[in-house]
Formats: sequence, structure tokens, C-alpha cells
Amino acid sequence: MAGAPRGASGKSSHPARAGWSFVKPSVIPGFGLTFGYTILYLSLIVLIPIAGLFLKAATTPLEQIIRIATSPRTLKALEVSFGSSLIAALVNVVFGIIVAWVLVRYKFPGRRLLDAIVDLPFALPTAVAGIALSTLYAPKGWVGSLFSDKGALWQWWHGQTWLPFGLSEFSLNWKIAYTPTGIVIALIFIGLPFVVRTVQPVLEEFEQELEEAAATLGANRWQTITSVILPRLTPALLTGFALAFARAVGEYGSVIFIAGNLPNISEIAPVLIVIKLEEFDQAGAAVIAGIMLIIAFVMLLVINLIQAWARRRFGNV
Repeated sequence: MAGAPRGASGKSSHPARAGWSFVKPSVIPGFGLTFGYTILYLSLIVLIPIAGLFLKAATTPLEQIIRIATSPRTLKALEVSFGSSLIAALVNVVFGIIVAWVLVRYKFPGRRLLDAIVDLPFALPTAVAGIALSTLYAPKGWVGSLFSDKGALWQWWHGQTWLPFGLSEFSLNWKIAYTPTGIVIALIFIGLPFVVRTVQPVLEEFEQELEEAAATLGANRWQTITSVILPRLTPALLTGFALAFARAVGEYGSVIFIAGNLPNISEIAPVLIVIKLEEFDQAGAAVIAGIMLIIAFVMLLVINLIQAWARRRFGNV
């Protein structure tokens, strides 16, 4: 039709929307230079070290790789590392969203101080965090002594004569430090800021009018949370979970002081790798590190796929 604007037939003629293209139109030039720098930087920092790790592991005979990978100590260390990281990440998702909600939705004295404290695990050296946690949760620490034998909680429990079925005689001697429980606590400590800082910006941009609209339509608080708030937060929660989980899997400094590092009990895979290196068993350390890398990559890939599905399902928020 004469005089009709280009693209009026229903198909957009804008180059960025005409279809998939490798180079998107940009106001800032220099795609070739920046893309080459990106590939070079990632190769030097990420790809080459990972390739070197697998090349070192490949020098080990297959029988020895299988023996190292299937040894009870290696399997237990991997179980403790990934199991504790998974539990800690799930706990951080629950409490991270609560902390972020309080910091965004409520105004109270000391809110800025509390907001700054959330970032403390980022700045605090991991060794300092491990020493502080082990001192706090040790059997003679402020918190650990409450749960230890003859502690305050033990005395209170055994003083409750009203408990039925002889529950007051049940011994409460809960050891936190130098057990897998201590590992989970350390991983929760270092992973909480990832969830809070990922969810917090999304909550700040969340329209409270949606909650008011849900209330006017008859939704109760639980329905508003599950049907209005959580779906919009799901992509951010998955991102925070992935970051907290990835950080926890590779954690070393804050764990070695509170874990106890007992083989087949509270020994994590990074500690086992260090032990292998101290024994000059570089091939064994490379094999364990490669196994950790493969497992972590697969789990993060699954999380990213779920996150991509959540963005398509609930919107890119």
C-alpha cells in the first residue's frame, strides 16, 4: 500500500527483531575486540586451569581412577560436601527470603546496620569465621555448652518431671562442633548473603498493588504469598540457591575448624584433596577434584535449566 510504513504488513523490519543474529546492533562499537577479550579472559582464568586438571587426572590409569573414585573415604567425603551444601542452600533460601523481606518492607531503627551485617560473610576471612564458629559451638562454647552433657539445656530437660513415657530420662548430649552439623552451620553462614542480595532487589521492585488487588479479590495471606509473591520471586530464589550451593561446595577455610575433619564422619572433599596433596598424591587429588567439578557442573546445569523454565513460566523478573 502506498504511503504505508515499512513493516506495516505485520512483520517487524527492525534488525534486532528480524531474527536471531550473532552481532546485535549496539550503540557502543567494538564487538570484535570485547568478544575476543572475553574469550581470552575466560580461557586463561577458567578453561585452561580446568583443562589442566582433567589432563592431570587423565595421566592416572583407569583402574586407579576407579579405585580412588569408589573408595569409601572418597564417597563419604563427597556425600558430606554435597549433602551439607544442599541442606545449607535450602535453609538459606527459607531464611534468606525472610531477611530480605524484613529489610525491604519494614522501617525500624538499626535497619541499615542490619543490612550491612548481612554482607559481613563477604568481607570476613573464612578462617576467622571458622574459628569464631568453632569457638561458639564447641562443647565449652557459649552455644555448644547449652547442648552438651550436663549443660543448661540438659539440666532443664531432666528437670521436667511432667514429661510422659520417661522422656525426661532421654539423654540430651547434642554435639554441634566437629560433626556434620557444624559443617552445615558454617555453610549457612557463608551462603546467606547470596540469597538475600539476590532476592532483595526483586522485592524492592515488587508492586505492592498486586498484593492489595489479591486481597480485594478475597485472597487470604497464604494465598497471596503462594500465588502472587512466590511465583515472582522464584527465578531470583533459584539464582540465590545456585550461588549459595556453588559457594558452599568449594568452601574450605570456615569448615576445617568446625568440622573436626574425621575420615568417614566429618571430612569434606576439599580437605581430602589437601590431604592428598600433602601426601604428594597429585594424581589422586586431581581425580577427586575432577569428580567434584563434574558433579557440581551437572547440578548447576540442572538448576539453571529449572531457572530458565521458571523465567518462561513466571516471567523474567
